[in-house]
Amino acid sequence: MITFRQVTWQNFLSTGNTPLEVNLDKHSTTLIIGENGSGKSTVLDALTFGLFGKPFRNIKKDQLVNSVNERGCKVEVRFDIGKRKFHIIRSIKPNRFEIYVDGKMLNQDANVRDYQKHLENNILKLNYRSFTQVVILGSSSFIPFMQLTPAHRREVVEEILDIKIFSLMNVILKQRIKDAKERQIEIAHQFDMLDTKISMTDAHISQIKEKSKISGEALITKIEKNQQAMEKLDNEITRLQGLVDYYDNNSAPQRDKLRQTKSDLMNMETKIQMKSNGFERDIKFLQENDECHTCHQPLSTEYKEEHIEGLQNQLISTVCGLTKLTEELNRNESHLKVLDKRLPVRDESYVEVAKHKTSMEAIEKHNKDLLKDIEELRNIDAELIEDKTKLKLYKENLKTVEAEKNKLTNNNNYLVIAKQLLQDSGIKTKVIKRYLPIMNKLVNSYLSALEFQVKFELDEQFNETIKSRYRDVFGYSNFSEGEKMRIDLALLFTWRQIAKMKNSTNTNLLILDEIFDSSLDSNGTDEFLKILSTLSNENVFIISHKSDLNVDKFDSLIRFEKVQNFTRMTT
Repeated sequence: MITFRQVTWQNFLSTGNTPLEVNLDKHSTTLIIGENGSGKSTVLDALTFGLFGKPFRNIKKDQLVNSVNERGCKVEVRFDIGKRKFHIIRSIKPNRFEIYVDGKMLNQDANVRDYQKHLENNILKLNYRSFTQVVILGSSSFIPFMQLTPAHRREVVEEILDIKIFSLMNVILKQRIKDAKERQIEIAHQFDMLDTKISMTDAHISQIKEKSKISGEALITKIEKNQQAMEKLDNEITRLQGLVDYYDNNSAPQRDKLRQTKSDLMNMETKIQMKSNGFERDIKFLQENDECHTCHQPLSTEYKEEHIEGLQNQLISTVCGLTKLTEELNRNESHLKVLDKRLPVRDESYVEVAKHKTSMEAIEKHNKDLLKDIEELRNIDAELIEDKTKLKLYKENLKTVEAEKNKLTNNNNYLVIAKQLLQDSGIKTKVIKRYLPIMNKLVNSYLSALEFQVKFELDEQFNETIKSRYRDVFGYSNFSEGEKMRIDLALLFTWRQIAKMKNSTNTNLLILDEIFDSSLDSNGTDEFLKILSTLSNENVFIISHKSDLNVDKFDSLIRFEKVQNFTRMTT
């Protein structure tokens, strides 16, 4: 149970430097009166600001600071939970938020939001909405239970029934399920990796065993045979390369020289042939013409015969030279043909040299592989032992991973079951079902005490059904403000009674803000005061601006008034 002891504030709204202090546990019933604007409802704002960091009314945070002094706004709330004493200090300008337990301040390493969560979740165990439903009934910015959405109604009831813990557990569970899934993926990956390593190691061991069947002597014999083959190839390469070199160094230059000679002879043959043709042409002209074709002078017979004889002698000499030249060309051509026949042999030898070199490289590589195999054979026992050790370790790790994999699978099944239990349709619904009849019974009993003869019922989704004595079905919005106030009061007392039964959000404090000033008629007020008189271990504060209330019905009176724009409190 939370026992609120005291709330103190200064430079808060219309309160100045002089702190105002209200003892919350001194009297069973206290009437707080004052004119509108005197600051009598400030006690509500101070209390909710001190506990939750926001006022009860719709006031911006920067407007909470006294507008005259403009700094030093501070609220202190003191309360007990069991044997532990709590002291909350919250201020603006400068900003300050401290929680003291039995005189020692709680660690402030966390940020303000987490510090506030700790206060609400671990100390008060109720939030602003639940606090205002159980402790305060107001006419200002207060939202009655019946005007909340079904989801928010459920949240309030969960707080009162102390089953909000299941919602928090569900949040934690969701994170655990997420972590479990990530771990499952990681373990599955490890399992696959180990399985692959085992397969590869098994295959490698099989290869090693196959290699171990081959003797080192057999490999050496292969190397020796390869060496012999390489020697033969090397000799053949030397022979063939000799042919290639001989052709390139001897035959090729001769061939080039003969080709050049042939070209020169053919040029000479062409020139001689042209010269011979010229002689024949001149002889024919002299034989057929008696006149010079250039100067047109007559040519004598003696002149013609003399020149023809000379030209014929030159022609004979030219023909003889041409015959000798042709013979030389034929001899040159014969030599070229001999050399040309050697070229394919040279080319074939060149290709064979390349092939033999490639073969030698392949044999040399094979020998290196054989030498490597021989080296591996020397280390095969050690390698086999190493692989077998690895294989054993992999299999052991696989068993461990498989066991964890199965454990995670089973754990995941439990988490799924837990998730189903912690959902709104799980454990919480069963608890709510159990208490719903009690809630409805209490609400109806309080409505009857307030002389409001209707049958009120909340279902599992916290939707209301209200029936009149004639069985007409109504909704909350169908009633007058006075009737709504009776329903709100009945629910308030019900929540407090349920809280006492559950020892959850049970508290000594009940504050009613101007409920007599708005909706309740005189009969309702009298019946309400009768209910208050039956309450035990309660400290009830009633705030009103009515001056005609019978103050004798209250154990204590607090009066608020404005003096020079500052609120003053008298008791």
